[in-house]
Amino acid sequence: MRQKSRAVIARDHSGTVTVEDIWVDPPQHGEVMVKMDACGVCHSDLSAATGVIPLPTPVILGHEGAGRIVAVGEGVKGLAVGDRVITSFVSMCGHCRYCTTGQPQLCDQNTRTVFTLPDGTVRTHDMQGQDLHILCGCGVMAEHATLHMDNVVKVDRPDIPMDCCALISCGVMTGVGAVVNTAKLTAGSIAVVFGAGGVGLNAIQGCALAGAAMVIAVDRSDHKLELARLFGATHTLNATHEDNLVKTLKKLTGGGVDYAFECVGLGSVVVQAYGSLRRGGTAVVVGVAGQQDTTTLKTVSLTLEEKTLKGSYYGSARPREDFPRLMSLYSSGKLKLDELITHRYALDEAPQAFADLAEGRNARGMIIF
Repeated sequence: MRQKSRAVIARDHSGTVTVEDIWVDPPQHGEVMVKMDACGVCHSDLSAATGVIPLPTPVILGHEGAGRIVAVGEGVKGLAVGDRVITSFVSMCGHCRYCTTGQPQLCDQNTRTVFTLPDGTVRTHDMQGQDLHILCGCGVMAEHATLHMDNVVKVDRPDIPMDCCALISCGVMTGVGAVVNTAKLTAGSIAVVFGAGGVGLNAIQGCALAGAAMVIAVDRSDHKLELARLFGATHTLNATHEDNLVKTLKKLTGGGVDYAFECVGLGSVVVQAYGSLRRGGTAVVVGVAGQQDTTTLKTVSLTLEEKTLKGSYYGSARPREDFPRLMSLYSSGKLKLDELITHRYALDEAPQAFADLAEGRNARGMIIF
């Protein structure tokens, strides 16, 4: 049955979001309808609203969510009404060469779910009947969402609050995963994380979890650098106070870092991350840069210094394996989730949540339904 709901929508690329009544169609083959409990306000949502991520509008925002299944379509396996689930903004078909070789974050199907469901259609419409696109095949900044079963992961642990479950679906997976999955940081290493926002803080705690001996957080906000200490940073640097950040980092570390994580999304910061490496070091680009942004490096350094520059999409996630691991780390007190949520918002407060995000006021804002 068609469900009347409310959702956060970007109708253009002005950066403005609205909360509107919508219609959500029931699930078709291979789909489930989820009553959302919580949805994080991620910088990628803001980037979609401003056009940095150039999606067609109008689009329902939200990809970092958790909720309960209220309807199941034909052909759905392993999921039932009442199940608690975490959304995954990558669609995992389980059959393509990437899925079968342990790289589901690069799934072929994911390229078909940038703003629709895998079949190229949507189940969401405004009150005038216009189709509404959905961010990353999710569009879960809404009271209800119909998603493909390949975009949800069942939660088997009843002890974890749903807002914490939501965090796992993007910010935590992306940041921690960049460290443990992509970089495979070794214990005793020296690491630097550029950007102490939601993803950066999780990269910092990922470094701490992996046993880094020294974790340096770099940001332009003293408030965020204080949070970085809470999540495991041993040293902090305010980039606005540094004339030559790379030189400062090399002096601080005695020659350079083993691992650098760029969590800002700027080509100029990628250059700094790469420049801060010691010989044989690895720089991981985690932030999503604008379409026209570029990075220029001295090519010879790749050969003579054996440096590595690589990307990390979604923390090189294997969601059905990694989500349960992250939940176990939280339950055992080793992974900080509650501390990430610095403000909770009602759905009607979504415009303020985006304003706070743009001003850098939160580690992570969370919309509670």
